[in-house]
Amino acid sequence: MSFISTGADWDFELIERYEKAVSACAAEFNLDTYANQIEVISSEQMLDAYASAGLPVGYPHWTYGKEFIRNEQAYRKGYQALAYEIVINSDPCIAYLMEENTMMMQALVIAHACFGHNSFFKGNYLFRQWTEADAIIDYLVFARRYVMECEERYGEAEVEAIIDSCHALSLHGVDRFKRPQPPSAREERVRAEARTAYEQRQFNDLWRTVPGREPTHSTGKKRDFPAEPEENILYFVEKHSPRLEPWQRELVRIVRKLAQYFYPQVQTKVMNEGWATFWHYNLINRLYDKRQINDGFMLEFLQSHTNVVCQRGFDERGFGGINPYALGFAMFTDLRRVCEKPTPEDRRWFPEMAGSDWGRSLDFAMRNFKDESFIGQFLSPKLMREFHFFAVADHEAESDLVIDSIHDEDGYRRLRKLLSEQYKRENSVPDIQVVRFERDGDRSLTLKHFEARNRPLKLEEAQEVMKHLSRLWGFAVQLESVDPEGKTKNTLECAR
Repeated sequence: MSFISTGADWDFELIERYEKAVSACAAEFNLDTYANQIEVISSEQMLDAYASAGLPVGYPHWTYGKEFIRNEQAYRKGYQALAYEIVINSDPCIAYLMEENTMMMQALVIAHACFGHNSFFKGNYLFRQWTEADAIIDYLVFARRYVMECEERYGEAEVEAIIDSCHALSLHGVDRFKRPQPPSAREERVRAEARTAYEQRQFNDLWRTVPGREPTHSTGKKRDFPAEPEENILYFVEKHSPRLEPWQRELVRIVRKLAQYFYPQVQTKVMNEGWATFWHYNLINRLYDKRQINDGFMLEFLQSHTNVVCQRGFDERGFGGINPYALGFAMFTDLRRVCEKPTPEDRRWFPEMAGSDWGRSLDFAMRNFKDESFIGQFLSPKLMREFHFFAVADHEAESDLVIDSIHDEDGYRRLRKLLSEQYKRENSVPDIQVVRFERDGDRSLTLKHFEARNRPLKLEEAQEVMKHLSRLWGFAVQLESVDPEGKTKNTLECAR
C-alpha cells in the first residue's frame, strides 16, 4: 500500500484521508466513538479558546481576556507552547486542529482527540452520568447569547459582578453523590404552584404589618430549612436567594451548569489523557505497520509522543508534579502487558486480569473508574519502581519531614493508597454545606464546613468567598467550621 503522504504540508483532502485511515484502525480495536467534527483554527483562535477554559463558544468574561493576554505574551516570547488541539465533549465530538501544525501533527491529533478522547467521553461512566453530549453545544451557544444580551440590557459591570461571585463558588456547584435530573412536566407544575404560594405568603405577611390589623398567630411548629444539609451551594442560591432577579438567577444557573460539565473532566484527568495518549500511540503504530506512513513520519511522531509522556524527576529543572499524560499512558500500557505477558508478581496483584483479553480488560477499566479508584486498583509494583515513587510525610506535631514509604515490598500498598488519595476530590475541595436558611426571620444563611484531616480553611480566602456568597444571597451569611467531633472551631460572618 502506498503512503498517504510524504511531506509536512497538509490540506483538507489529506486530513480527510488520514481521518478515514485512522478510523479504519480504530474499528480494528473496536473503539466506540461519537461522530467526529474537525475544525481547523489559527494559533490566535487557539489562544482565545485556551483562555476560555477550552470552550471556543463559551460566554465572555473579563478573566478570559486577562488569560488570553497572559498566554499570548508567553507564546510570542517563546516561554510557552500551545496545546496542539482542543476537543469538546459533545455529540458530534468537536476537535479543533491548529493550522500551524504539520501533517504528522494533524494525524496525531486526529488519533488522540477524535478517537482517544472521543471514545472516553462516550464510554466512561462519569461522562455518561453528568454530560448531555447531544445538548451541550446548544447550551453553550444559548449561554453566550444570554450573557451578551444581559450585558447590553443591564451593563457589563452588573453582569460581571454576578459571574465573578458565581466563579468564586463554582467548585461548590455540583452534587457529589447525585446528578440532578431534568424536572418532569408534573414537577414543573408543582414548582410553579409552590412558587405562587410562597409569593402569596410574602404578600400576606406585608398585611400583617399594617396598623390596626389583628396580629396573626403561627399555627404550626417552625421547621428548619433545608431539612437536610445541601452541598450544592450554587443550586441553593439559584433556587432560594431572596434578592436575585430572574436574569441573575439564570446567570447563576449558567455557571452551575458549566461547573457540572467540567466535573467529570476534573475527576478523570489521568485516565482521560492516558487513554487518548495510549490510543494515539497504538493507532499511529498501526498505520505504520500497514505501511500507510513512512519512516520520516514515524520519527517525527515518536519525538512528539516522547515529549508528551516525559516525566521529569522531582529534583530536575522543570518538574511540575506528576504528568497525567505520562502516568495514564504508562498505566494503560502496563495493563495491556499484564494481560498479554503477566509475570508471577502480576498474577498475585491482578489475578483476574493477568492473561485475559487486553481489549476487554482495558475497556472495562476505562468505563468504570475515575482517577482515584483507577490508581487505587491498577497501579502495579512494576510502575511504582519505574517511576521511583516514594511518599513524604509532613506531620503537624513533628518538625522534620519523614519518608513514609518507598517502592519496595513493604511500601507498595501504602504508596498506591497515598497516591490514589491525592486524586480524591474531597481532599482538594473543602466539604461545605448549607445547613440553615432563616426564611421566616432575618433571611440569613448559615453554612457549615466539616473539617477533615485537621485541615482548616485559609481564613483570608474564605472571607473573600463569603463576600461573593453574600452578594448573591443579599442578606447576612455565616460559616461555621466544625471538627470531626462536631465541635465548632470558628465562625466567619459577612453582613449585608
